[in-house]
Amino acid sequence: MKAKSLKSNVSFLQAARSAYSPKLPKVLTGNPSKVAVKSGKGTHSISDRDAVKKLFPNTYGQPEVSFVAGKAPSSMKRALKVAVVLSGGQAPGGHNVVAGLFDGLQKLNSKNRLIGYLGGPSGLVENKKVEIMGKLLERYRNTGGFDIIGSGRTKLESTEQFEAVVNNLLKEGISALVVVGGDDSNTNAAVLAEYFKAKDYPIRVIGCPKTIDGDLKNEQIEVSFGFDTATKVYAELAGNVGRDCLSAKKYWHFIKVMGRSASHIALEVALKAHPNICLISEEVAANQWTLAEITEQVAKVVAERAARKMNYGVAIVPEGLLEFIPEMKKLIGELNDLLAHNAEFEKLENSVEKINFVLRNLSADSQNAFRSLPPSIQIQLLADRDPHGNVQVSKIETEKLLIEAVDMKLRQWKKENTYNGKFSGQGHFFGYEGRCADPSNFDADYCYSLGTTAAYLVAAGLTGYLSSARDLLKPASQWRAGGVPLTMMMNMERRHGKEKPVIQKALVDLKGKPFRTFAAAREKWAKEDSFTSPGPIQFWGPAEVADAVPETLRLERGK
Repeated sequence: MKAKSLKSNVSFLQAARSAYSPKLPKVLTGNPSKVAVKSGKGTHSISDRDAVKKLFPNTYGQPEVSFVAGKAPSSMKRALKVAVVLSGGQAPGGHNVVAGLFDGLQKLNSKNRLIGYLGGPSGLVENKKVEIMGKLLERYRNTGGFDIIGSGRTKLESTEQFEAVVNNLLKEGISALVVVGGDDSNTNAAVLAEYFKAKDYPIRVIGCPKTIDGDLKNEQIEVSFGFDTATKVYAELAGNVGRDCLSAKKYWHFIKVMGRSASHIALEVALKAHPNICLISEEVAANQWTLAEITEQVAKVVAERAARKMNYGVAIVPEGLLEFIPEMKKLIGELNDLLAHNAEFEKLENSVEKINFVLRNLSADSQNAFRSLPPSIQIQLLADRDPHGNVQVSKIETEKLLIEAVDMKLRQWKKENTYNGKFSGQGHFFGYEGRCADPSNFDADYCYSLGTTAAYLVAAGLTGYLSSARDLLKPASQWRAGGVPLTMMMNMERRHGKEKPVIQKALVDLKGKPFRTFAAAREKWAKEDSFTSPGPIQFWGPAEVADAVPETLRLERGK
């Protein structure tokens, strides 16, 4: 494709990038009539088996499936009308999932059609849609964002919503729905699959694993899409900040990165950029470190570098850190339960009234924890909850809280004549900058494979599955395409004050090789200037640069 003028809204890079042809597992590149469905043994949920089975009697226990060379089932040839919805936060590569789904459906049967529902799950209820065709797709291939049909966080959980979705899909003649989302969105997909099957509605549901947070993974799902691209963006920025440290030599940069429930992003960025400090929420929880203890640890590194005339540095902070600090986790849990649909609280208009209200209703320990926080953080903890009833941790300025806490500790040490350095903190939040970046080669290939695999799962007549590609350290042609039962990844968690089935989040494994590699290097990184500059994402060049996989995936799956 010839590069367009700068007057166009398509950059020269995007124009050149549109010519990229994503790679696929070999089994999906040939004649669809020669693709067989291989089933494994029946499966169980990851925990809470009896409770999950009771809630999903019609879809629980299904086997894992994979696509292999062989004779395709007769259903693969039937003409289909399929719906797709993008759910939750954006992640690089979403457009390639849609492209892979469209191309896969067309390859299976040229009469197949794809309908995109607008604005996320709410589009399914409100029947807002557009037909996705080749001409529309052309300008979205290999691009970031979800803007082809938009996304949203509406949670489908009432019978009225389910029936509205059913009526809209059946009126349109749609026989399958593909949900592209994270753990909560795919939990929604599992609930819909169960509901449709229980009611004998002829609509199948397939999910695709999306989240830059990296917490939708397990033995079957090696990584969620978007993680590679987003962490490469954040690592580039962190590397730039490290280089600024070496240049200015006067600031401590506290960088908060996305990762509400797990620290995969923080760990990946640390492995790439080598900051002086990186806090891992899971380690904080395992050691039951208090906010005061974390503050002292960080201040100690700052002081030790200052003693060597190094009054600068980089610290990486996961956005969900507060929820892993014992006293703060208890506080946030109480606040989530207290403020869930609390009409009395919602009527309060000023901050003082809100703070007094929660203090009257918190336990003694949580009152103390709440009072220990700066007023700005207190207000942020009382802000509107997300659609799942949880505090919106991305709005809590944890990086600024730590800067203030460390500064206070250092001032105390200075009075005690145990510290004589200079501390000037700069806060950053790297979040939205990475969610809609143009996908790396890895994510472009992975997402296209997930979308194509979803098309084959739909054509095979399956429902309640998550599209998967495995053996991701190998060349894409050697990836194994298939599907994992959604119920296999579920457990029970407390949401809105009630126990509900959800796909279990994968936390950083403190015994795993990625964390152990980081832990072995962090003392050296704390003392020395070991910053690395990963640089921007490369789309062309040597394979070790252009096709590089996430560092954590390499360490987890490599030999």
